[in-house]
Amino acid sequence: MTPAARIQAAIEILDRALRGEAAEAVLTGWARSNRFAGSGDRAGIRDLVYDALRCQASYAHLGGASATQLADTSMTGGGITGRMLMLGLLRAQGVDPTTLFTGEKFAPDALNSLEEIVPQAPTGLTALDCPAWLETSLRANLGAEFEAVMGVLRTRAPLFLRVNIAKASVAEAMAALDAEGIVTQPTSLAKNALEVIENPRKVAGSLAYTQGLVEVQDAASQAVIESLEITAGMKVLDYCAGGGGKVLAMAAMAPKAKFVAHDIDAGRTGDIPVRAKRAGAKISMAAPYEAEAQGPYDLVVIDAPCSGSGTWRRTPEAKWRLTPERLKELAGIQVEILAAVAPMVKSGGHVAYMTCSLLDVENFTQIESFLAANPDWTLCSERSMTPLEGGDGFYTAVLRKP
Repeated sequence: MTPAARIQAAIEILDRALRGEAAEAVLTGWARSNRFAGSGDRAGIRDLVYDALRCQASYAHLGGASATQLADTSMTGGGITGRMLMLGLLRAQGVDPTTLFTGEKFAPDALNSLEEIVPQAPTGLTALDCPAWLETSLRANLGAEFEAVMGVLRTRAPLFLRVNIAKASVAEAMAALDAEGIVTQPTSLAKNALEVIENPRKVAGSLAYTQGLVEVQDAASQAVIESLEITAGMKVLDYCAGGGGKVLAMAAMAPKAKFVAHDIDAGRTGDIPVRAKRAGAKISMAAPYEAEAQGPYDLVVIDAPCSGSGTWRRTPEAKWRLTPERLKELAGIQVEILAAVAPMVKSGGHVAYMTCSLLDVENFTQIESFLAANPDWTLCSERSMTPLEGGDGFYTAVLRKP
């Protein structure tokens, strides 16, 4: 495909995403319907789409969006179009759009007279691609780092791997990856984490991955797991296990402990048995709402449903789709989960509460509320990380039951 054809494909995919469809699903459907597109084309189009979503407000501004349109930069409102975003992306990159918006075969239509007007550079929240309604909370929570964090969230996230120390050392995993052309480097965030710096798209098909030497996992997430004290004989519940990244990391770290994976959505945990077999880990499964029957537990890990504001580099749609109502709903779910797991913990046991959020309403505010309702519990430790440290934004608090 020509560069112009890629731009046109990205426009069409973005238009559907801006109407509320999941970008990843649209990209997958597009690839199936356009099998002529090679892997390089698919990857290039995907990059265009996600780059545009990360910088939706600023690119829309550069693409000629009106003040009214910019006032509502939600994914499903405001009248922003894929064409605006691609026009803005090219201008942000210093590329003359008229070289690609030509109207020739497979290329976007030529610019009209209004589109030929080049706007001034975006400023303020538009330049930071920050939803206006979240500014006050984010400034309060991030302090002097607000602008720097929002700037990082406009960029692509690094790809991190977790070395499965049950099967290989960090050095052995690096060598195995390097033999397949995948260049990695250690990161200070987590001792078993590797950042992929060359050929990230080869990872999924590599022997190091298929043989269970490495798993894809953000370095901040790894750091949180590494900080937990898990010893032989402990029974550990991952209450919101999802795809199993954290329970697999814990199983590699303490293979003689007993692990149970649970999620209220059984569909999310479907891959855990396959991943566990590949990793050589032993993990029991609990059906939705059936985790208590396998308890009590020495440690319950809660990776709570949240806004995902710390992961907006990887999930940019979440930034624009989040609403005050949804944030309030998520906070309520977090309260319910903390209350539900407390009885499952042994006396003297612990809860590790985690979110990938930058918002205090989902983090320490929840812990304060829990401790107010359960004054006999103790806060043992607390940690907040932002994307400025290299990984996702992450929060964790470890609580001890009396």
